Amino acid sequence: MSSIDPMTDKRVITTSERREQIIQRLRLQGSVQVNDLSVLYGVSTVTIRNDLAFLEKQGIAIRAYGGALVCDPANPVAEPSLQDKSALNTALKCAIARAAVELIKPGHRVILDSGTTTYEIARLMHQHQQVIAMTNGINVANALLAAEGVELLMTGGHLRRQSLSFYGEQADQSLQNYHFDMLFLGVDAIDLERGVSTHNEDEARINRRMCEVAERIIVVTDSSKFNRSSLHKIIETQRIDMVITDTGIPTQSLLGLRKGGIEVVLVGE
Repeated sequence: MSSIDPMTDKRVITTSERREQIIQRLRLQGSVQVNDLSVLYGVSTVTIRNDLAFLEKQGIAIRAYGGALVCDPANPVAEPSLQDKSALNTALKCAIARAAVELIKPGHRVILDSGTTTYEIARLMHQHQQVIAMTNGINVANALLAAEGVELLMTGGHLRRQSLSFYGEQADQSLQNYHFDMLFLGVDAIDLERGVSTHNEDEARINRRMCEVAERIIVVTDSSKFNRSSLHKIIETQRIDMVITDTGIPTQSLLGLRKGGIEVVLVGE
């Protein structure tokens, strides 16, 4: 049972209560991070890792670097394939892409990360001239082949087949040699407090590098990604310059972004 700390006069929860609350957070959010839980419960990161190890043995969680993912057959959070992602919210992605491509002018140097929304942007760039575009996505590069006025650069690196994207030291180093006007970043999740995140650690690392070499960070995502968090953080929300999304964005998220000085462009289907 819980008790009262005589020094702080605050309720101290038991180990079992803490683990039950962590389970609830896992099922609600899909993932948790060790550092966040350590601060929330006022215990060491070692204690939280022990909690997550216990939940993994119970078949409730799957541990990953920095935290854990929920393991619930009724509510799986495994990363969907690129093909599955392409079939989701296609009309909204096309509308978002149309708004995004209007920002690209002759002389611009842009990065398009791998993803289905950035793929739609690339498909619309066939009439652009005097633009340099770099990507780590095979799908995006293939779409840009028809854009004769766009000079195409690829990061190279190790191929991640799940997302048809390159990552690793070679990809990081290739980005370090350039400076870009803007980055179009597709995301798996975005939350005002937890930031922009993705399912995969390697994807998060290459995305962070892209953010470092771009003058403007433009997040392109449909509204279903808001108020969600994945395990691996890319950047804090405050670092975003612009978000292009649809009118289904939660009101609280919209107001929070604009209050933070982030430009928000809303589109419909």
